[in-house]
Amino acid sequence: MRTGDEVRKRTLRMVLAAVKQAEVDKQTTLDDMAVVSILQKEVKNRREALEEANKAGRADLASDNTAEIAVLEVFLPQAMPVEELRALAQAAVAETGAASMSDMGKVMKVLMPRVAGRAPNDMISTVVRESLQR
Repeated sequence: MRTGDEVRKRTLRMVLAAVKQAEVDKQTTLDDMAVVSILQKEVKNRREALEEANKAGRADLASDNTAEIAVLEVFLPQAMPVEELRALAQAAVAETGAASMSDMGKVMKVLMPRVAGRAPNDMISTVVRESLQR
């Protein structure tokens, strides 16, 4: 606040409000993984808004969303490289004995705790689908 960075201040206030709302809804204090999940959701929402702003030709909204994404990514854990995610997915497929797409739930159940918020859920499901289609 003292630096006068309005984008950072606005973004952090929105995230804190989302965390507090989640705590009120669940009537408990959130752990670190739940807060990371909220941060990832906020980044995803802003990426979707960025796409819509680009489609509408709104450069002002696009730059605001890009700046907010940059602020939020500072607080997220280091992203997992795709190669490491693929290796973990293949290990989970082998461990569960999954053979088809109908076994995707089993693989995701094993893989999600191992990834622990270091990759977006849509990326994880895409990599698991690729592993199961081989």
